[in-house]
Amino acid sequence: MSTATESKIKGKLNVAAGKVKQAVGEVTHNNKVANEGAAQQLKGHAEQAWGSVKEAANTTAANASVRTGETRSRRGNENEHKAHDIRQSITSTAQNVKNHIQDSVANYRAEHQK
Repeated sequence: MSTATESKIKGKLNVAAGKVKQAVGEVTHNNKVANEGAAQQLKGHAEQAWGSVKEAANTTAANASVRTGETRSRRGNENEHKAHDIRQSITSTAQNVKNHIQDSVANYRAEHQK
């Protein structure tokens, strides 16, 4: 199994475990456990993103090694741009997930500290 696939699987497991942990924390009114669950979900999303980056880099490298001459250079640049765009999308998504989690935690705290 490739390291990209391993990262994606490990990430999915962390997201699932984090959701369970967060739910248990919220049901038991244990903010520490709920926050740990949210953090574990963020870690899982980051691991999945990292797996996608590795996969894109491996694909780009494999494609680039097959091409020769001008075509190789042109397609290599296209793939590099695609890989860059994928990385940007992944990191942006991870940032959005983190912000959403932080907002949710802040809202939860605000609602339950009244």
